[in-house]
Amino acid sequence: MRRRRLVATALAVAMAAAMFNSDTIAQSAPSDNAAPTADNAVMITIFFKHDQSRPLGELNAQLEKQGYYKAFPPPGVEVVSWYVMMGIGQVVTLRLPASRLREVNRIIEDKAWGAYHTEFYPTYDYKAVGMAAHEKAQ
Repeated sequence: MRRRRLVATALAVAMAAAMFNSDTIAQSAPSDNAAPTADNAVMITIFFKHDQSRPLGELNAQLEKQGYYKAFPPPGVEVVSWYVMMGIGQVVTLRLPASRLREVNRIIEDKAWGAYHTEFYPTYDYKAVGMAAHEKAQ
């Protein structure tokens, strides 16, 4: 478990470092709404864990009041998957330009916190590799 956290932290640091070039002085709002491409895209999986001490209707009312449904996901960010994980909450995987990572994080901090506890994981698509290995093993 500790090793996985170290790897995830190292990946997150590498992604953050890649987002900013040496000319960047301070974090600011994204300067472009570029679409994700092979050379600028990152994927991130977000666990939205329900606050199970409160009823679902109350959580949804809070999300509506905070503007969550209007703000998330922001335009131009691709939703790769969005599932309900029973006993956890919702699990959303996004593909976005690395330059928009801060924007997505701020939307979640401003609009989802209180109703959800969140966790973020750098993500990549392994399905083709895994399926090829499975086929080869048959």
